[in-house]
Amino acid sequence: MGIIERIKEIEAEMARTQKNKATEYHLGQLKAKIAKLRTQLLEPPKGSSAGGDGFEVTQFGHGRVALIGFPSVGKSTLLTMLTGTHSEAASYEFTTLACIPGIIHYNDTKIQLLDLPGIIEGASEGKGRGRQVIAVAKSSDLVLMVLDASKSEGHRQILTRELESVGLRLNKRPPQIYFKKKKTGGISFNSTLPLTHVDEKLCYQILHEYKIHNAEVLFREDATVDDLIDVIEGNRKYIKCVYVYNKIDVIGIDDVDKLAQRPNSVVISCNLKLNLDRLLSKMWEEMGLVRVYTKAQGQQPDFSDPVVLSADRGGCTVEDFCNHIHRNLIKDVKYVLVWGTSARHYPQHCGLGHVLQDEDVVQIVKKKEKEEGGRGRFKSHSTAPARISDRQKKVPLKT
Repeated sequence: MGIIERIKEIEAEMARTQKNKATEYHLGQLKAKIAKLRTQLLEPPKGSSAGGDGFEVTQFGHGRVALIGFPSVGKSTLLTMLTGTHSEAASYEFTTLACIPGIIHYNDTKIQLLDLPGIIEGASEGKGRGRQVIAVAKSSDLVLMVLDASKSEGHRQILTRELESVGLRLNKRPPQIYFKKKKTGGISFNSTLPLTHVDEKLCYQILHEYKIHNAEVLFREDATVDDLIDVIEGNRKYIKCVYVYNKIDVIGIDDVDKLAQRPNSVVISCNLKLNLDRLLSKMWEEMGLVRVYTKAQGQQPDFSDPVVLSADRGGCTVEDFCNHIHRNLIKDVKYVLVWGTSARHYPQHCGLGHVLQDEDVVQIVKKKEKEEGGRGRFKSHSTAPARISDRQKKVPLKT
């Protein structure tokens, strides 16, 4: 029996099992088994060569956004309108067969936009080269899930389920669970608050399913069984997602209003070029890019080429800013002067731990090189040789 058949068999058993207090331990074990099998499904088969036609492209710019959706929902048209890069669009499905990159120039930054082939139900199991498409989405900073506004809501649920089955968690944050394997000592289970979804017995059973018998587990929030399995697996990717409803020109205004009021949703029309500016601003807001401008001492700030930082790519502190310029610069920094919304007064003397905000201006003040031995009459040593034998004898006077 293959991995996919075993997963379907366990899912059928979970569907038959009633959910109550007596069966929660059994359901927890079944969830752990499914997670292990799906992890094995993502691993490349043994003996396979590394070659092949992949979708991965070179990372470029200050951020990466991936377009994911069913075939013929307008992904290629959206890429062409936002970036100017030509991506073939036609009335038949699967027009795009490879990953096509484009660059969005927005707010003095460069954002890479990837047009991926359409995925279908069962993509997480490898149908329609779905695994390669989802692998590219894992390397992105933001996912734009393009949906057809005239279709049913089931498309959004199918895509979300396919992405979650391969380890992508959309619009979620990592669970506050501390987990560490040990060599000896058994399993240590603790929590800082009352738990309603997981108890010590269920945690032991899930860890034994993974053949882990020595570990330390600490719950800092009321997490679920799925959150515990995600922490044990350790290969989950928590990524932000914006739901883009295209083709709003073919539905009524009441339906458009309902779609627009949903969280993390934007309604657009590529045919009539409606609301594209709102989509760009929503992308900028979700990516959280921070532009920092540099200023030399005694000169005006340079507003032409900002240093772009991000919380997802290293951080937004002064230390991250210095490392972005040069990794050895941080050794010579004495302090920095900051102008902008993150400063209490202008300018503010800040250390390396200060968190910068968008459109701040930073001036770096370096340490001065110390002269050895002091200066002038405060010199602590003379230039004369230390030994008498090394001294130069004076030339005798001519008489």
